[in-house]
Amino acid sequence: MSVLIVGSTALDSIKTPNAENPRLLGGSASHAAVAASFFGPVKLVGIVGDDFPKKYIKLYRKHRIDLAGLQVAEGRTFHWAGVYEVNMNNRRTLTTELGVFEKFTPHLPETHKESPFVLLANIAPALQHHVLDQMSRPKFVVADTMDLWLNIALDDLIRLLKRVDAFVLNDSEAHQLTKEDNVFAAMRKIHKLGPRFVIIKKGSHGSILSGPQGFFICPAYPLHRVVDPTGAGDSFVGGMIGWLANARGGIETNLRRAMIHGSVVASVCCEGFGLTKTTRATRALINKRVKELEQLTRF
Repeated sequence: MSVLIVGSTALDSIKTPNAENPRLLGGSASHAAVAASFFGPVKLVGIVGDDFPKKYIKLYRKHRIDLAGLQVAEGRTFHWAGVYEVNMNNRRTLTTELGVFEKFTPHLPETHKESPFVLLANIAPALQHHVLDQMSRPKFVVADTMDLWLNIALDDLIRLLKRVDAFVLNDSEAHQLTKEDNVFAAMRKIHKLGPRFVIIKKGSHGSILSGPQGFFICPAYPLHRVVDPTGAGDSFVGGMIGWLANARGGIETNLRRAMIHGSVVASVCCEGFGLTKTTRATRALINKRVKELEQLTRF
């Protein structure tokens, strides 16, 4: 089944202690869409400026991503620049230039409105609501968020949680939302706000799922060297919903294995700047790493 992914499409300038790469393909929708494309068809909805490099359009198409919902507007593409410390859990934003993204209103082509699986990637909750208002009874809706929206759009976000099946956030955001230091207590509070499934990302420590069948601890694939973690969280959720949409059986039956696949795609993302490694990966590599994770976690 197809996956509809709505989020930011951006140009990222990334600096680490070892290297610097300007104006790479980035944004939450880009990372999630490429990750999901390993498992089935993807429809991407976003906006870019007329300065957006044609080579990145070709890269989307190489992954057979449907671009009917990608708006091209006069002006500059959303640009983010950041620098990582030696400990790559620490990142500092240098520049955020919204460009055409500042006035982005996602309009879904008619062919997108029937999509059964929907990922509302990291954009303003008001835009996520706008997407759902255009949908026709999707089967499974996942929403991702970030601390910015908890600070400036909390009411919209709380209303959104009643409309989604799964909610994804990191551990610091879960604490900010619930005021709970214990991750399991935080999940219990988030469930009361609406979503059946809650997934808390813990970076290099993996992620945790809470749902009707209880908890599941999903490990991160172990890497000896991280080059750039930008987009890893988006790759995780994109890979997860991409695999889930194309698996036989029910959501609850498949969600744990879907998270493992998302974890593996995220590991590939971290091995190169931006999407450079992810766009060169193969399904065979992903399957190999999934089997390795199975061996590492079986007892």
